[in-house]
Amino acid sequence: MIVLKISNASELVAAKLGKFLESLTPDALDQATVEDILLKELIKNLASEGLKGEVASVKGLDLEGSKLVISETLQVRRHQSF
Repeated sequence: MIVLKISNASELVAAKLGKFLESLTPDALDQATVEDILLKELIKNLASEGLKGEVASVKGLDLEGSKLVISETLQVRRHQSF
């Protein structure tokens, strides 16, 4: 299993859409948007290499240094097999 933490979603949205539009969107929306785009591209690239598997975006799971922290509200936000 691979865990990937995106820590600059707001900055990426601001760079792509502009500071004004970024200021209108909540950070949670920025994070979800970046995760959705990343998952779509990741699935496309892995499938093109012949890999099969599953990928999920999970809310309530966090990396803090070398520790994996699970909150009580853990939920799979998006799941897709490829």
